[in-house]
Amino acid sequence: MRYKVERFINEHRLLEQGDKVLVAISGGADSVALLIVLHGLGYNCNAIHCNFHLRGEESNCDEQFTKDLCERLGIMLHTVHFDTKAYAQEKGISIEMAAREQRYAAFEEHRGTIGAKVIAVAHHRDDSAETILLNLTRGTGIKGLRGIQPRNGCIIRPLLCVGRDEITEYLEWRGEKYVTDSTNLTSDYTRNKIRLEIIPKLAEINPSILATLAATAQRISDAEKIYSHAIKETVERVKHGDVISIERLEQEIAPATVLHEILSPMGFNSAQIEDIAASMSCDGSRQFHSTEWSVIKNRAELLILPKRNLKQEERLLPHEGTIMTTQGNLTITHTTFNGEIPKERNVACLDADKILLPLILRNTRNGERFAPFGMRGTKLISDYLTDRKKSIVEKQAQLVVTDARGNIVWLVNERPAALCCISEKTKNIIRLEWEKMD
Repeated sequence: MRYKVERFINEHRLLEQGDKVLVAISGGADSVALLIVLHGLGYNCNAIHCNFHLRGEESNCDEQFTKDLCERLGIMLHTVHFDTKAYAQEKGISIEMAAREQRYAAFEEHRGTIGAKVIAVAHHRDDSAETILLNLTRGTGIKGLRGIQPRNGCIIRPLLCVGRDEITEYLEWRGEKYVTDSTNLTSDYTRNKIRLEIIPKLAEINPSILATLAATAQRISDAEKIYSHAIKETVERVKHGDVISIERLEQEIAPATVLHEILSPMGFNSAQIEDIAASMSCDGSRQFHSTEWSVIKNRAELLILPKRNLKQEERLLPHEGTIMTTQGNLTITHTTFNGEIPKERNVACLDADKILLPLILRNTRNGERFAPFGMRGTKLISDYLTDRKKSIVEKQAQLVVTDARGNIVWLVNERPAALCCISEKTKNIIRLEWEKMD
């Protein structure tokens, strides 16, 4: 088995001689075998053990076992203790997820502290097969059918070339002891159900099911590299910056698949992506939101924007001076009227005596109206901006300046309101100048 692992490490370039490696050890057969094999291959090993205090005295016995093993092998052991139940309750997550977050955070912290190049964990071939079946039951794309990968950042998995039976046979041959986590013998968790119930049933059809799944995963992994290369080229054709061209996307072989590859990493689920794909053939604008991103269907484009770009802002303006916003800078000046009225859209001169200070800068609101200078009556701001051929994104980003009564005095960078416009009686003005961010 040691020869298999050494060949696998070299094939995937996981380690080089002299590298310091932090080995995660629970005390179970897999991690014990991992530590012994890497140590035997001459790598500079440190070990780390996490006590989650979830199984009472059994957890403490596991910790003692790892201490005794590392002492016998002459390997430095780092032990970390967690109150996992309290952490899970605080974060509102499952015990399994809490333990995983705590575990990998501790691994990375200690890797940096001791100067280790990588963290070795004991996932093996059977774990990878279980992952494939688990992903299939939940629904997955081509990446989910690759199984567990040999490397993920600083995490390496040198035992993916061997199965659970090979590991236990190796330890028995060496006369090595290991501990058994009692929770692995129950069917309480989905992965354990796959391990203890589903795989034995599949083995009745194909006794070599685990090896078959591993071989299939390797072929899919190779195919995924070709797929990813093709997707990258396709995305470059249809997406420029934050804009997806609907026309170009629809010319591709599988538009929905391309859209899924672009949007799923941004937190959009399959149902949302199907809705976005359906919206491409519809008239009008539509909006879709994940936790951090927004997709806006606008005419012949899909716009992808961070949610913060759509955040509403409201600022109390100073008497004079310049304020900076996420969209640009606004400069306020009080002066006497000299008879000149600027024609630039980014400058507004208002009759100071018709305005109740302080002024407020904010986004427009749904259904809001104002009385544009030079027009009769009031007009919906959305209609005004439509007439100006503004996109839905520009409409959402539109700012207004109001006085203390809430009256709109300026549609920023567009037109002042009639109620505060300059007349022959104007003596003092408030000059507002907008400088848009590049």
